Amino acid sequence: MSRLHHHKTVVTWTGNKGTGTSGYRDYGREHELTADGREVILGSSDPAFRGDPARWNPEQLLVGSLSQCHMLWYLHKCSTAGVVVTGYVDTAEGTMAETAEGGHFTEVVLRPVVTVSSPEMVETAIALHADAHKACFIAASVNFPVRHEPTVRVAG
Repeated sequence: MSRLHHHKTVVTWTGNKGTGTSGYRDYGREHELTADGREVILGSSDPAFRGDPARWNPEQLLVGSLSQCHMLWYLHKCSTAGVVVTGYVDTAEGTMAETAEGGHFTEVVLRPVVTVSSPEMVETAIALHADAHKACFIAASVNFPVRHEPTVRVAG
């Protein structure tokens, strides 16, 4: 069974300082990412590319999307396998190589620290990361490796 899902967003550039893109240093990279019924995400480019460090950049959002997708699938897989997760924190990191043509991600590493309710769940909890990775829509859509280095702890 195949179903299509459509996801609409609007990006609005807010960095016009009065002269538009008259020169590389003459415009801001600030923008807003919105979608119906959602709060505005304030965006910019990475500070390495004259961006505002207080705003989200596209590279961070991509890494965050991969981390969120993995977590949501992981929690689902744990729930259906009888693994009770009581805590989950992922410190994800993406590596991007800058090239003459622009750049590309070389990998993203997810480092989730998962807390489960019982020692008997640890082995399954570790194994389910591979299943979550296979199911993640975002990871299946990128052309670079997405690795995971999970840690599983027992509550208490």
